[in-house]
Amino acid sequence: MTGTGEEFDRAFWEERYHGHGGHGGGRPNPQLVAEVAELPPGTALDAGCGAGADAIWLAARGWRVTAVDIAEAALDRARRHAADAAEEVAGRIEWVRADLTEWAPPERFDLVTTHYVHAAGSQDELVRTLAGLVAPGGTLLVVGHHHGDPSIASTHFTADEVAAVLDPDVWTVAVAESRTRPAPAGHGGTMHDTVLRGHRRPV
Repeated sequence: MTGTGEEFDRAFWEERYHGHGGHGGGRPNPQLVAEVAELPPGTALDAGCGAGADAIWLAARGWRVTAVDIAEAALDRARRHAADAAEEVAGRIEWVRADLTEWAPPERFDLVTTHYVHAAGSQDELVRTLAGLVAPGGTLLVVGHHHGDPSIASTHFTADEVAAVLDPDVWTVAVAESRTRPAPAGHGGTMHDTVLRGHRRPV
């Protein structure tokens, strides 16, 4: 995850992933599965990859994945999970320790996906940064905590707020909505997700 201020900086996430916190490395995010399963594989950026479940799911479907997280402890956990996958799956993933607000990759991607990233600075700035990393004809998927989810108030946003950041002359917004789903096992209750899927128009 990308840190913000003193609360969600690198030290916060390193400590969390050294313990038992952080996003698990087992199942991919269901919104990723719902929105990406039918896309043809290409290059993908998993922005704020955590323990690696989404990157591994993408790689298993033929994507060449760059998985970025601010915490080395998260990447260590992700690499261990990837080692349990088939060799060709693990070989399609490049793990990168970086702050998304400062990182400049050498390429743009066919898919940029991010789930529950805690932005350093405004959420708008993060969306602009990630949108700029999508290649012409590519897809941006942003999943976050909707305003109806009381778990992390500082990171709430709506799909309309994300869509408003995207230039309508460049982007077609295919999905912009809130969804509910059962919380992961052991957490109880219901999660309220913001889901935006946009497509950058070809040049």
